[in-house]
Amino acid sequence: MVIVAPGGCDSAEANFSKALNRFTKEDPTFRVHQDEESQQTIISGMGELHLDIYMERMKREYNCEVVAGKPQVAYRETITRRADINYTHKKQTGGSGQYAKILGYIEPLPADAVETYEFVDDITGGSIPREFIPACDKGFKESVRKGTRIGFPIVGIRCAINDGASHAVDSSEMAFKTAAIMGFREAYANASPSILEPIMKVEIDVPPEFQGAVVGQVNQRRGAIMETVAGDTVSVTAEVPLNSMFGYSTDLRSATQGKGTFTMEFARYAVVPRQEQDEMTKKYRDKLAAEAAKK
Repeated sequence: MVIVAPGGCDSAEANFSKALNRFTKEDPTFRVHQDEESQQTIISGMGELHLDIYMERMKREYNCEVVAGKPQVAYRETITRRADINYTHKKQTGGSGQYAKILGYIEPLPADAVETYEFVDDITGGSIPREFIPACDKGFKESVRKGTRIGFPIVGIRCAINDGASHAVDSSEMAFKTAAIMGFREAYANASPSILEPIMKVEIDVPPEFQGAVVGQVNQRRGAIMETVAGDTVSVTAEVPLNSMFGYSTDLRSATQGKGTFTMEFARYAVVPRQEQDEMTKKYRDKLAAEAAKK
C-alpha cells in the first residue's frame, strides 16, 4: 500500500480524483480507499511496480504531481502505572467565574479487558454534584482521543474520580470538563506513558531451499518466528510489526525467485522498543514546534 497525496498544481485535487476514478474503472486490481483515522488516501495493487506505473501516469496524463510513501500505521498510546489526579480549575472573568476541583486516579486496565476505556464514579457524600459527573467523563473521553507522546489515541486506561469540590455559583459542566482534561494531562505524564504498535500474524509459504532467506528477512524486520512446518513447501508463521511489513512482497519475490507467497492479519498490539519510542516522540514534538512556528 502506498500513500498518495495531490501536490502543488492547478486543480490538483480535481485532477487527482479524476485519475483515481479512471484507474479504478480500468483495472479491478487497483483499489483506492481513505483511511478513517489518518485521513490518508491509500492505493493498493499487484505490487510496487504496478503502483509506480499509475503514479507516473498521474504525472504524465493529468499533470498532477503526487507524493508517495508508506501508509500511516495505527499506533496507540497507553499507560504502564497508576497516577493520581488532583486538579483545581479556577478562573475569574469579572462576572461569574469557573470553579471545579476533582481528585481521582488513572490506571492501566487488565490485559484481558474488552473495553479500551473505563470511567469509574466513586464520588460519595456529594463532594461533586451528580449533574457534573458526566462532564468529568466527557473530559476524560476527550483526553484519550489524542495522547501527548505521538498524538495517537490512548487505550487500556481506567479513569476514576473519588473526591472533589464545587462552588454554588461558579461551578458548571464546562468547569468540571476542563478540570478533568487538565487533571488527566498532569496524571498521564506521571503514569509512564508508552507507545503501542500493531503486530501482524504473517504466514509465509516457500520452497524448502529458500527457508533460510525467509527467516533472515523476518528477523531483519523485528519479527519473531512462531512456528515452522516442513513438507513439499515450508510454511513459516511469524509475528511482525506492521511498520516493518511495507514493501515485503517485493523483498519476498526477490529472495524466492517469485515462488514465495504470504498472508497477513492483525494479531495484537505490543510495546514499541524504547529507543524507537524516543525517536517517535522527538519527531512528533518537532512537528508540533514547526506547526506552531508557522502560526
